Amino acid sequence: MHDHRQLGRELDLFDTDPLIGAGLPYWLPDGAAVRHALEEYIRGEERRAGYRHVYSPVLGKRELYEISGHWSHYSDDMYPPMDLGGGEQVVLRPSLCPHHAVIYRSRHRSYRELPLRMAELGGMYRAELSGVLGGLTRVRAIQLNDAHIFCTLDQVAEEARGALEMIRRAYRALGIVPARYRLSLPGADGKYVAAPELWQRSTALLTDVLDRSGVAYEAAEGEAAFYGPKIDVQVADSVGRESTLSTVQVDLHQPERFGLHYTGPDGAKHRPVMVHRAVIGSVERAVAHLVEQHGGAFPAWLAPTQLVILPVSDGERPDAEALARRCEGLGLRAGTAGPERGSLGARIREARLVPYQVVIGPREAADGLVAVRLRDGRRLEACPVEEFLGRAGALVGAHSTALWDGPPSAHR
Repeated sequence: MHDHRQLGRELDLFDTDPLIGAGLPYWLPDGAAVRHALEEYIRGEERRAGYRHVYSPVLGKRELYEISGHWSHYSDDMYPPMDLGGGEQVVLRPSLCPHHAVIYRSRHRSYRELPLRMAELGGMYRAELSGVLGGLTRVRAIQLNDAHIFCTLDQVAEEARGALEMIRRAYRALGIVPARYRLSLPGADGKYVAAPELWQRSTALLTDVLDRSGVAYEAAEGEAAFYGPKIDVQVADSVGRESTLSTVQVDLHQPERFGLHYTGPDGAKHRPVMVHRAVIGSVERAVAHLVEQHGGAFPAWLAPTQLVILPVSDGERPDAEALARRCEGLGLRAGTAGPERGSLGARIREARLVPYQVVIGPREAADGLVAVRLRDGRRLEACPVEEFLGRAGALVGAHSTALWDGPPSAHR
């Protein structure tokens, strides 16, 4: 594996500047393309799974986090309050869950609405010390793939299982292999909500979900969220250091703190359970891992440039430009590299990380064909433009990690 900090800069994905500040990377066009593709994939998966998307502010009153418990249990990792006058203070949010709890309670809720699945790709901020910052893995401004499922106690297990299956599907599409699954439990340091009965119930629920899912897992004390236990999916970086990428958490604490309820079939008020779920967690950390996992050779659907068009000579340039426009209309990210960039061999080497290298020579231009080289070294038989675009577009649209599903006649 590679170091994403070095490779990310070499590939012009992201960079930092002291004037912006440590732990605050900016995204360059190719990095932004990867990030956008990842975010749109997640949004699509969430929509298909019945999630409704919301937007909430990155600021909140200090009182909001006092109610949620973040202020008393997590304030060391939060930025200082900003005084707005008249005794009003706001803070940059360290988490999205308090906002989603408030959105839930903004309307009367019936048991018929549950489970209510609420998702957001939203910003949050952590006051990380300079010494622990590094590339995209530890940053101060985080874009979080977050969701909260408000459900009955009887629905928790099914919702948690569904969240784990979403994580598995995403890892298949992204080519990620988890290092291990972890059941994160409270430790003895007193930084957790003191509610033994709630902890026992939440832990029993997640343990049952893991046991039924068939995945091997390890219990780890001292790794829980302050309000409840969680399932963490761990990944390893280029030197074997583990970090959490995805989580499923059961929270019986915040629904009580915010006074959340729904009307049951008996006409009485009942307390919902809040299941926290992040498929890829921090977008920054996810991209860092993907850079290291793939060495910049991303799955075709995620690659910043999916297809590079290589006219052999200036005579084929109009055909190359027309193909690039056709790709744009189909939603494929394509670029051209003409003879001014060097010999055909040099241009192919320069585009070694691009999934599809499409060569157009005089014969291909005359017959409406393309000669395709795949990133893995295979060269496909010349085929009609529309056939190639249809097949490549289908693989991209399916978020496949395969470059080609072509016939055996494809050769090296």
